Amino acid sequence: MAINKKLASLLFLLATVSSFASSASFSDPDSDSDLVNELVSLRSNSESGVIHLDDHGISKFLISSPAPRPYSILVFFDATQLHSKTELRLQELRREFALVSATFLANNNGSDAEKLFFCEIEFSRSQTSFQRFGVNALPHIRLVSGSTSKLSDESGQMDQSDFARLAESMAEFVEQRTKLTVGPIQRPPFLSKAQISVIVALIVIATPFVIKRILRGETLLHDRRLWLSGAIFIYFFSVAGTMHNIIRKMPMFLQDRNDPNKLVFFYQGSGMQLGAEGFAVGFLYTVVGLLLAFVTNVLVRVRNLNVQRSVMLVALFVSFWAVKKVVYLDNWKTGYGIHPYWPSSWR
Repeated sequence: MAINKKLASLLFLLATVSSFASSASFSDPDSDSDLVNELVSLRSNSESGVIHLDDHGISKFLISSPAPRPYSILVFFDATQLHSKTELRLQELRREFALVSATFLANNNGSDAEKLFFCEIEFSRSQTSFQRFGVNALPHIRLVSGSTSKLSDESGQMDQSDFARLAESMAEFVEQRTKLTVGPIQRPPFLSKAQISVIVALIVIATPFVIKRILRGETLLHDRRLWLSGAIFIYFFSVAGTMHNIIRKMPMFLQDRNDPNKLVFFYQGSGMQLGAEGFAVGFLYTVVGLLLAFVTNVLVRVRNLNVQRSVMLVALFVSFWAVKKVVYLDNWKTGYGIHPYWPSSWR
């Protein structure tokens, strides 16, 4: 009887262990499907399909669920306190990331849509996750595939050079790494249908009145003062180097390194031109141009020779002074001297 009792207890122990093993074997697929369903639910609550995760979400969907996982997650790392730094373009990249997510959902249905999820984490709420991924610089996008077991692995990191093409580069990155199709980026139209309808209605209503004013010659295009102001503005825009400042995003002034309370409006060195320098030179050149236009178009109509000569002398003096200041500034910035050429017979 003792042997039978030992045998029965042993059989009971084996049955208990086998039941636990069978329940554990069936729990993984169930837990994976539950995680996928939860991700789908979170994605449906977002207009663009981007899921907002924190440390708890990263731990739940990537750490607590070991590899292999039936899904991949593309993570966009964001930091609200760095949005003011325009050179990082975090807000622009975040919008492009949302476009890729919306395009992926529009072009994929069923099981393919459950293989990839677009997520974002913000530094102030997910500092632990930033450390786990080893992220120390932004912008940063990381693809965590289903086979990834170590989050700090940089094999799924998007190169910094690829951010130049924005959403198109992100889509190519996803297609190369996941073998899924994102499709052409579907950007929203510049104007909505309602806005276009309002604009068309206003144009239709205003067309008869505009035609009537054109026939009478009473439009702004017939106003000489408008053309004069536009010509002066374009001239100033050209000689002030404004396009140079816009393209290179040059500041108007800098803060003095030696004295933070002082501002530097003129930078000595040919490799850099501040906005204030361009406006100063543009103003001097505009003064010379306006004086030349006044002398050649207005002063010649004055019949009094004494007035003509007096105004001419003043215009020449002011023009000479303005050009001299421009030459002095160029000498000071570049270190190269510009000297007038005098014929040898004058020496």
